[in-house]
Amino acid sequence: MDRERGDRGRRLLDGLVALALLVIGLAGTAPAGLNQGVKAGPAAYPLVVVAALAVAVRRRWPLATLAVVTAASTAYLVLGYPYGPILLSFFVAVYTVAAYRPARLAASAAGVALLVLLMHVFVGVRPPGLVGLMPAAAWVVVPFAVGVTVRLGRENAARSRTDEARRLADAERLRVAREVHDVVGHGLAAIHLQAEIALHLLGRKPEQAEAALTAISRTSKEALDELRVTLTVVRRDESADDERAPAPGLAQLPQLRERLAGAGLPVTVEVVGAPRPLPVAVDLAAYRVVQEALTNVLRHAGPATATVRIGYAPTEVAVEVTDTGRGAAAPAGDSGGYGLAGMRERVTALGGSFAAGPASAGGFRVSATLPVEEVT
Repeated sequence: MDRERGDRGRRLLDGLVALALLVIGLAGTAPAGLNQGVKAGPAAYPLVVVAALAVAVRRRWPLATLAVVTAASTAYLVLGYPYGPILLSFFVAVYTVAAYRPARLAASAAGVALLVLLMHVFVGVRPPGLVGLMPAAAWVVVPFAVGVTVRLGRENAARSRTDEARRLADAERLRVAREVHDVVGHGLAAIHLQAEIALHLLGRKPEQAEAALTAISRTSKEALDELRVTLTVVRRDESADDERAPAPGLAQLPQLRERLAGAGLPVTVEVVGAPRPLPVAVDLAAYRVVQEALTNVLRHAGPATATVRIGYAPTEVAVEVTDTGRGAAAPAGDSGGYGLAGMRERVTALGGSFAAGPASAGGFRVSATLPVEEVT
């Protein structure tokens, strides 16, 4: 529909251009003849009309328009009529071919048009001779150069839009991949530990093993639900429930704490300041930092407890995760694999700061500060 409206708009514009050229041609041919001391005869005006009206279909049939306008303009000049507004139609026709046709084809068409137009220099009622070469050539070279410049600019703009669309698509794929990594990595780590507990207790305390298996079922379902929410961005058949599902955020920390408690990791959550709604990107990044840091505790810290501190300030939100496990053995800096690198990338992409390393009191510490707009 938009394309049809655009086509109609372009056709209307071309019609108005043709009408303007027609009015200028009919009104300006006689004065041009008076200035040059050449009278415009009765055959001049039909040629002016043909040349002007042909411009109405210039973008639909550029080559045909150029052929008709060239024939009319050449006949007009061969008959000895003065240089006048008819050449404006010729200018527009050459420009259109250069702007809307491939360079090689446009150059060939413009070259042929120039050769035909130059006929009046050597033949006709009042041939101007070699003195007429430069004016005739200018009426081809100038519009051709302008048209090529416009076409190259339009092609460069189209390439820029394509490159930008490709860049945005790649960034979105990377974002989805990072989300999937966090969701699957955390879920599998929790399920693995719960399965180890279930296997250890299955023979001696089957009732506790059943609780661990129940936790596995709940953890896997939550991970799958979160994964489905994450992947709705690349799906085309989302259900209404998927569209209503909230994106992960700090509000889901209680569920995360319960899930990890079932996996054998006690987690304490401390909040400093008044909690408030955060921008979606900041809320998601803060939650992922906590989730990934606690997943690393599950994987690397051994028997431990963890503390999550959330600090709300007017212009930022701070997240800190510490544990009481094997701080020296935990991965530090960027050497700990994609988890820490992914957290750092998330935070810095939003203009925040990130740090990770052994804590001074033992264990491991991950902290991130994310900027938010101050609420006034």
